[in-house]
Amino acid sequence: MQIQWYPGHMTKARRMMAQNLSLIDVVVELVDARAPYATRNPDFDDLFAGKSRAVILNKSDLANEQTTQKWAEYYRAHGWVALTCTATESGGRKKALALIERAAKEKVDRLREKGLRKTVRVMVVGIPNVGKSTLINKLAGTTMAATGNRPGVTRGKQWVKISPYLELMDTPGMLWPKFTDEQSALRLAYLGSIRDEIIDGEELSIALLEDLATRVPDLLAQRYKKLDAAQAGEALLEGVCKSRGFILPGGVLDLERGAKTVLDEFRAGKIGRISLERPEDIRAAEPAGEAASAKPEELP
Repeated sequence: MQIQWYPGHMTKARRMMAQNLSLIDVVVELVDARAPYATRNPDFDDLFAGKSRAVILNKSDLANEQTTQKWAEYYRAHGWVALTCTATESGGRKKALALIERAAKEKVDRLREKGLRKTVRVMVVGIPNVGKSTLINKLAGTTMAATGNRPGVTRGKQWVKISPYLELMDTPGMLWPKFTDEQSALRLAYLGSIRDEIIDGEELSIALLEDLATRVPDLLAQRYKKLDAAQAGEALLEGVCKSRGFILPGGVLDLERGAKTVLDEFRAGKIGRISLERPEDIRAAEPAGEAASAKPEELP
């Protein structure tokens, strides 16, 4: 399946981020806890080089808990300040503020020694649909940034004042110009970070079902009782339709409806808490010595 998605507004988003970097003390990147590697924009490493960085594994309530903790340790071992979070939950605000304070601590302490107390400015970044605006609204305690369960809701920068000494910049979701890893591109499509309109829904849902049949066959069979996880291809989607009674006149299975149901239910976590990536798979693919030697940092 060929997937490409880099609309013009993302070029503008990159330019806007670069132009505002001089104002920023800390960059906080949100990733989706179900695919914390695929949902990281590789262009950010060059763009934000030299800035204090932190990563939030958002939507952790939808991912396998043990795998998510391993991902948090993976990023800490690479020298990041990292935590798991669900932006929609009440505890998410306290955890996110603690992470921002920790990431900004070095600069704040340095200025405090000089008798200065300045407003810490944080740029919140990530690919589309990872929950940036939702997190900012939670931190602000009100609806300040536009949200939506689809990519492309935020189109320009938005400054949000959290306290007298903390301001956040919400930025548009930004992908990179070309996907060289087809598997990562598929995972972004599964999660809704790429617009569904540019992808064949039935083909995408079948790819997802095949992936889940390998990873979590028991969860898949529990959700769709007439689905045989040992099968492959369109037979899996047919099993979903039979399980839900998606049958058109003449006994034809409504594959389009079945495909939409699979994608919607996976994204909402109704099939189960599922992680699409494991850090040990990424480590195996990394060049020797790439991981930082920094000791993993413990967070509450």
